Amino acid sequence: MPQLCPGRISRGIWLAAAIWIAGAPEAVAQVPERVVSLNLCADQLLLALGDRSQIASLSPLVSDPEISLFAQAASHLPTNDGKGESILFSGADLVLTGNFGQQARTALLTRQGLDVLSLAPWSSFAEGREQIRMVAARLGHPERGEALINEMDAALARTKDIVPNGRSILVYYRRGWVPASDSLVGELLRYMGFTLHQEALGLDRGGVARLETLVETPPDYLLMDEDASRTVDNGSALLSHPALAQVVPTSRRLVIPGRLTICGGPSTPVLIDALAAEIRAKVR
Repeated sequence: MPQLCPGRISRGIWLAAAIWIAGAPEAVAQVPERVVSLNLCADQLLLALGDRSQIASLSPLVSDPEISLFAQAASHLPTNDGKGESILFSGADLVLTGNFGQQARTALLTRQGLDVLSLAPWSSFAEGREQIRMVAARLGHPERGEALINEMDAALARTKDIVPNGRSILVYYRRGWVPASDSLVGELLRYMGFTLHQEALGLDRGGVARLETLVETPPDYLLMDEDASRTVDNGSALLSHPALAQVVPTSRRLVIPGRLTICGGPSTPVLIDALAAEIRAKVR
């Protein structure tokens, strides 16, 4: 067996150490230390998956308890004005943003060399799992992503097919707006056992369901925001119209907080459990 000389061993150890030291700063730099979020859904993912020390600023929407799940938890954290110029001088090493209505700002930040991660709204649970893993890995905490996914999947497992066969439901928002059936909420309702009524109305891609149409062809149940119980303008007045109340009374209206449906993410397990509670209380 050939013998290794001490000098060769020393040189090998020195070379390996030099390679590790040269690569170490690059590896450390890959985990962002100052993250700026410009979008409510990105805010909530950042709060759930990142360290507080990583958060440079959040969007102003995160402080609104009507739409934000983490309004109280984020109350002591800085917010930004959302302007591209101020973000450029914020010292951010990662910017999280949405992909709707923010294209020009995203392009500006990207041109200036900032690392920008654009997050699309979830249209399915598969997309949600993929996005959680991507954001968690980028923040340096993949285990937190897996924990959130496990929490979401456990909530789904508790609610599989809890709706009796043949029950139809329509997701109905202010001004008569009906979302597309190909959505996260649509997938959840089908998973729980509902038939989506917007398909019977020819609104599988979303649109406006007129009151007259619902009176003629009502669903078994409506899914509405909790704000639907308050009439504050013409848009919300439709939801409390006597004709609608006659065909779908309040006892057949499932009501959940609107802040749970705005974003996919840490609010999703809460949404699943809240909807399941309404189903168990009202669906027969």
